Amino acid sequence: MARLIEVGAPLSPAEMIATFEHHCIPEQMISSGEVAKWNTPWKLADVRRLDPPVPYRHKSGAVTWVELDDAAIDGVASQFGASVTTINRVTAMPLVGISGHDQPGSADTVKVDVSWRDDGKADVAPPAKPSPPAPTIHAAQPLTLPGAAVPQTAGRVIGEVEITGGNITNNHIYLRSFLHRFPVDAIGGSNKATRAKRDLTIDWGGEPVQTDLDGEKKIFRARGWIGAFYQLHRARAGDRVVVEEVAPYRYRVSLKKSESLREVS
Repeated sequence: MARLIEVGAPLSPAEMIATFEHHCIPEQMISSGEVAKWNTPWKLADVRRLDPPVPYRHKSGAVTWVELDDAAIDGVASQFGASVTTINRVTAMPLVGISGHDQPGSADTVKVDVSWRDDGKADVAPPAKPSPPAPTIHAAQPLTLPGAAVPQTAGRVIGEVEITGGNITNNHIYLRSFLHRFPVDAIGGSNKATRAKRDLTIDWGGEPVQTDLDGEKKIFRARGWIGAFYQLHRARAGDRVVVEEVAPYRYRVSLKKSESLREVS
């Protein structure tokens, strides 16, 4: 278990080789281009090994999301000294990682390296080799999940858009009607090679995300979090996404449920 604290800028092959101790991907694998798509560092804190490991039942077809059963939730909570009442039992947990054929060596404290791919999809890496025991933790911390209530800063609404089934399926949000209200230096081209000079910070109900905007498609470039956002809020076609500016280069994305869907339910 770990807490995501920062998503860094994509690394060049030379930078990846120079930071081997953090990811343990062999130099030859980096030089060959085999992991060229997985060059965005996700920085973790409060890494804690589950000892013993907590098994869960993997349902057929689960690729991007895994819904933990009661036994798995209880097993994780018991190791953190947390009450299971702090966990939403219907919340699905994202499966994120590197591709199945990429198997970096063992790291010092992290059992599995994780990262969302910018195309909105995610793969899962096989477990790494066992690593040395983690340092002793003297005080158990409460176990919380993304989406927990946090104080919100008043923001300025810059746009609102109705979402479609295609948005939900493909993990994106159309920004075309208010793209001009974002900073110009945060709008890039159609691929990573032409990404913007500045990233935006997006608050969506889970860990904040760093991303620029795809000026050609008029969407957020990083899209993995959008699938998590739709899942968290149980979004349906016809609901509306509201985007607020809360600080320079920082935005909050929230969901407004459709009145017609609300009446039916």
